[in-house]
Amino acid sequence: MSRPRPTGPARRQVRNRSAVPWPLAVPALIGALFLLVPLAAMLIRAPWSGLLGILQNSDVLEALRLSLICATAATALSLVVGVPLAWVLARARFRGLGVLRALVMLPLVLPPVVGGVALLLAYGRLGVVGQYLDQWFGITLPFTTQGVIVAEAFVAMPFLIVTVEGAFRGLDRGFEEAAATLGASRLTAFRRVTLPLIGPSLVAGAVLCWARALGEFGATITFAGNLEGRTQTLPLAVYQARQTDPGGAIFLSLILVVISIVVLVAMRDHLMKAR
Repeated sequence: MSRPRPTGPARRQVRNRSAVPWPLAVPALIGALFLLVPLAAMLIRAPWSGLLGILQNSDVLEALRLSLICATAATALSLVVGVPLAWVLARARFRGLGVLRALVMLPLVLPPVVGGVALLLAYGRLGVVGQYLDQWFGITLPFTTQGVIVAEAFVAMPFLIVTVEGAFRGLDRGFEEAAATLGASRLTAFRRVTLPLIGPSLVAGAVLCWARALGEFGATITFAGNLEGRTQTLPLAVYQARQTDPGGAIFLSLILVVISIVVLVAMRDHLMKAR
């Protein structure tokens, strides 16, 4: 049965309640313009006559391919290790948990270049861990495609963790306890009950992680360099093109913007459910 629609004074009252008061509307408009004007400026200043040549450039296509592959691989790595870490941060109780959470979230506020330096000191050929990776397994991460994935995961994983940890904290444990009373092990309950229940938050966290990895620049160029066809992702290609071809840099930036908008719009329902 449909609800009756308000009429007369009741309808005017509803409209008044939905209207935005001007003390909020003015700064909201300023904030929207502050964020949207730079995007509009790219559209206005883009030399559209050279678009076809940019899209047919093999270096651009290779940078785009590498960006998509590395961002996806970094997100997969973040899911494998980030989801269990988020569960530990949300459910475990031990001394130093607060310090661990702060350190895990540090890449959110750490300058990416500093993150790249830290990665070099840890996983470089002479790094604390990297020297043993090189000596024992012949694995070298700096200035390789694998290094790009590591740098992007380092910067983007906290976005996944903070989203999923919040979902774990807000989850009703009664469902997991019910599964346990039916004989399910903790791992089975986690896999078949907990993960499906936090599905929207898991997808939202993965989308944010992927988008952040796609746009990563500072840690990548510091740890993996800017080698065409090997470590040059699209943000690095934008940086290089900015020095010699400003118009090309605008188009490359627009490609990143379009990809990000498509992903965020496509995943809008999951992002809203995760709130």
